[in-house]
Amino acid sequence: MTEAPGPGPARRAPAGAAVLREDVTEAIRAAVFEELAAVGFARMSIEGIARRAGVGKTAVYRRWKSKLSLVLDLVGAFAVQGMPAPATGSLYGDVRALLEVASHALRHPVASQVIPDLLVEAARQPEIAAAIRAALLDGQQGVVAQVVREAIGRGELPEGADPDRALDLVVGPLYWRLVVVRGDLPQGYLDDLARSAVAALIA
Repeated sequence: MTEAPGPGPARRAPAGAAVLREDVTEAIRAAVFEELAAVGFARMSIEGIARRAGVGKTAVYRRWKSKLSLVLDLVGAFAVQGMPAPATGSLYGDVRALLEVASHALRHPVASQVIPDLLVEAARQPEIAAAIRAALLDGQQGVVAQVVREAIGRGELPEGADPDRALDLVVGPLYWRLVVVRGDLPQGYLDDLARSAVAALIA
């Protein structure tokens, strides 16, 4: 009688992509912000990021192919998160709430260093310009457009009110003061700015 063939050597399942540890990824992302704030995009290096994150360069390159792709990914994440849309029930309340959120974001010590530097790089590199637009403009445009639509629905603004003009009036002065001039916000500044923006929108 012929013996049945015995089991052959065990086959090893094909190896899939290596699992990337999330804690390492988050450490690298945090290090990018710190490195951008410390030395700027032009002088930032993968070596510096890895050293600051406490990992090897390989850990960075396994996730991103270059410092540009890393920064674009990081900036793009803000676009996904977006800015929460206020729902106070009044145009003034919504504008004031937007100013409060924006002022906290722009006063963050890292953001105050990173945003101006990236805007300079955006003038040289179209990829950065597109990512900056998505992160800093598109999300805000969507929120402000919603605020304008709801104000029109309540009769606070006329039909055809321009959301782009509203964004300029609401966020523009705040960005100028906190990021360009780097001045402090006096007591009651956000209240006054909200009233001025609403008055300009209604006019």
